[in-house]
Amino acid sequence: MAKKKNSPVTDYSHIVPAPSTPQPITETIEKNYMPYVMSVIISRAIPEIDGLKPSHRKLLYTMNKMGLLTGSRTKSANVVGQTMKMNPHGDAAIYETMVRLTRGHAALLHPLVDSKGSFGKQYSSDMKYAASRYTEVKLDGICNEIFAGIDKDAVDFVDNYDSTMKEPVLLPTTFPNVLVTPNTGIAVGMASNICSFNLAEVCDGAIALLRNPKTNVEKILDLIKAPDFSGGGLIIYDRDQMRKIYETGQGSIRIRSRYKYDKEENCIDILQIPYSTSIEAILDSISNLVKEGKIKDITDFRDEIDLNGFKLTLDLKRGTDPDKLMNKLFKLTPLEDSFKCNFNVLIDSTPRQLGVVDILKEWILFRTQCVQRELRFDLQKKRDRLHLMMALGKVLLDIDKAVRIIRHAETDEQVIPDLMTGFEIDQIQAEYIANIKLRNLNKKYILNCIQEMESLKNDIAEIEETLSDELKLRAKIANQLSDIKKKYGKPRQSQLLFANDIEEEVEEEAIENYPVRLILTKEGYFKKITFQSLQGSARIGKDEQKLKEGDEINQVFDAENKDNLLIFTDKSQVYRVAVDDFDVTKSSAMGVFLNVELKMDKDERPVFMKVQNTYPEGENMVFIFANGKGVRVPISAYETKGNRSKLKGAYSSNSPLVGIFHEVEKNPFEIMMITDADRAIVFKSSLIPVMTTRASAGVILMNLSRKEKAVVKAIADFAAVYGDPKGYRKYKLPATGILLNEKNVEAMQLSMDDKI
Repeated sequence: MAKKKNSPVTDYSHIVPAPSTPQPITETIEKNYMPYVMSVIISRAIPEIDGLKPSHRKLLYTMNKMGLLTGSRTKSANVVGQTMKMNPHGDAAIYETMVRLTRGHAALLHPLVDSKGSFGKQYSSDMKYAASRYTEVKLDGICNEIFAGIDKDAVDFVDNYDSTMKEPVLLPTTFPNVLVTPNTGIAVGMASNICSFNLAEVCDGAIALLRNPKTNVEKILDLIKAPDFSGGGLIIYDRDQMRKIYETGQGSIRIRSRYKYDKEENCIDILQIPYSTSIEAILDSISNLVKEGKIKDITDFRDEIDLNGFKLTLDLKRGTDPDKLMNKLFKLTPLEDSFKCNFNVLIDSTPRQLGVVDILKEWILFRTQCVQRELRFDLQKKRDRLHLMMALGKVLLDIDKAVRIIRHAETDEQVIPDLMTGFEIDQIQAEYIANIKLRNLNKKYILNCIQEMESLKNDIAEIEETLSDELKLRAKIANQLSDIKKKYGKPRQSQLLFANDIEEEVEEEAIENYPVRLILTKEGYFKKITFQSLQGSARIGKDEQKLKEGDEINQVFDAENKDNLLIFTDKSQVYRVAVDDFDVTKSSAMGVFLNVELKMDKDERPVFMKVQNTYPEGENMVFIFANGKGVRVPISAYETKGNRSKLKGAYSSNSPLVGIFHEVEKNPFEIMMITDADRAIVFKSSLIPVMTTRASAGVILMNLSRKEKAVVKAIADFAAVYGDPKGYRKYKLPATGILLNEKNVEAMQLSMDDKI
């Protein structure tokens, strides 16, 4: 049966398949996969030394060619459409690239695009940007530094994707934009994650390397302190970790949110969050913790972002400690997050992982080449101009001859050869001479030409000298960086929080509280005795304290088991310990040896202890030294983190300590100082100056004579031993000591006469 016309063929058994040609996997990778890999690395994901990816560069250059560096804003859709002539991607991809560069999006410390309209926010994943037809953009002022010299052959140009126009290979940025503009990109087999740094600090670091190429990483760390993020936050500063990032380009930076506690509303206002997270991630995390019952101190939380800026509010239950709550949230939520650094940069189309110092060195090489090309461009322009001026100089010596040559020429074409022959000049010079208007051939014009020739010669000599001297080239770049720092420099957005200053949140154990009596001996033994034990010892007549032979009690006072103690030693150190850290002892025991218990230095002994749970203003520690000096140090200077810690440099070690006291400024007390020559003075503690530095050597309180080597004693409870202090009392310091009555023969005689 014949087939119907145009009926589909359903039987393919008669068709013989083409023979298959096996292709090795290595060849497939080499011919198909590797070109794709290199395209992604070089043409898409990894930034170059100018700090830009190709998509950024094409967009910014298009805007520059549109006159948006000096003109008014235009619709974003217009820019996107024009950019498509260089960037063969869809309008959505180009617009998204632009959004991140805008001032409105707030992703950059120094936005490259000045914007009007809604562009979303870097810190929000839900806050979307408006369509390109609703927003307007132009280039920001700092782009003057991005494009400086681009019209002077500073960089190479290549054809665009369809060879219809030219585009720059790089942009001649006059500052290290690669470290100022953050960049993230995922290529094939590698990625790049570059954080932003403060522009002023980066300029300082680059200037230091320009002046001394051997500047080490420690010096750069002092100049470029740490990254700086547009969202602010607190960078937890670890110098060793930062040094690793500066040397290798790899590492991690911890960033904390910045907050303040509103006492009246009993709420925490979070004002800045880490650059690497979003407000939605934080809210979701807090919501889960509240639902699971892990956080019970928050009654409500909400996003209060408005025209005044970012704000996330947490309402608290009454009695909640806001700092302890935040420390817990830092551990459990993205309120503390990490930024993982991976500084991959394209150098001559080759991906390289570089530290901050090496990136600055590579940028200096790149910038030096740009400046050299600009100078050569200017040099050639000035040489060409001087070439014309030299011909004009010849003509001006005999203007009548030039007029005669032109007038006697039979045709226009004959004028140029005749001028070349008559004045021995080349064709370019002759063309210039022939086009000069007769009205310009006056005295003033001639004088101006002579002055211009001299100026051109000087400029040419100066440019040639700069090009031949590397130091002058570097100085020129350094001067440009100084000007940029003055013009565009801003204070740091991200402040530094040193890791040692962070109080780690620990789960507090329930501590039983009860009254205790604390005893410290001169040999450094410590006792914590309950009142119940004291009462029991008194009932059986054994309330005397057992001491080591030759030892005696230095201090005795009552406290509570939940109190904290400050224990000062004779080695200028202070220890903060909890009373609960010590076991209860009995009067019949010698107690614990603090040198061993607190792991003190060899031969170190405690000399003073006091209860210190808070560190209010108006309380001071008073130190009296053997050299006759004394000082008051605010008690707040001894506030430390953690329940048990050691603080060095508690007071000056220049002279031995002979007296230590605690003072409340509202209630000053009297101190008696006694020298080895048995001379004494008595004065109010308020006469001693307050020094904010713990290690301050203090001021002279007591003048020592030649016979007096040192102050040997400083006491506050002196009346019982030395009687009425009237004869020793001083109202102005420094003062000279008065001989003690029991050593003063005349005073003793008067005392005996009074008794008779």
